[in-house]
Amino acid sequence: MKKNKFWREKLDDDKGLQNVSEVIGKMSQRWGAGKMVVLTPREVDALMRRVPTNRLAKINELGAALSKKHKTGFASPIRRGIFAWIAAHAAVETAADGAKQITPFWPTLKNGGEANPKYASGADKLAKHLCAGDHKLVTKRKRIPVADFEKKLFEKAH
Repeated sequence: MKKNKFWREKLDDDKGLQNVSEVIGKMSQRWGAGKMVVLTPREVDALMRRVPTNRLAKINELGAALSKKHKTGFASPIRRGIFAWIAAHAAVETAADGAKQITPFWPTLKNGGEANPKYASGADKLAKHLCAGDHKLVTKRKRIPVADFEKKLFEKAH
């Protein structure tokens, strides 16, 4: 029986992913022509660590910073989201082991200014983390929009 990996193992497993590739075929119709960087989990995690807990960052802005770093048109949007999710799970796993310093995943918002309830800690803990950073939330069913998030965006992620 195959043993499941811990989230930290997934975070550290780059599998030789980081590369720059030309966007061709159906992908170019959806994302546009040019070059795209295929990210690594640790790279996304490192950028998430740079966002202070009293500021916010949209996932697209993190992708823009990484594409600028690699001198490409954009960063893989699918992997960017998956790797942010892995970083969040790894942070919760690390905190459960007693670590005090973890990747602050809660300031990383979806593009519409909503907190991502799929992050590992769940919507309730995510809301507590955001409120602790002086962010106001507007609860709408299962969604967690952050009020006036534009005013608290972290600009130095680039």
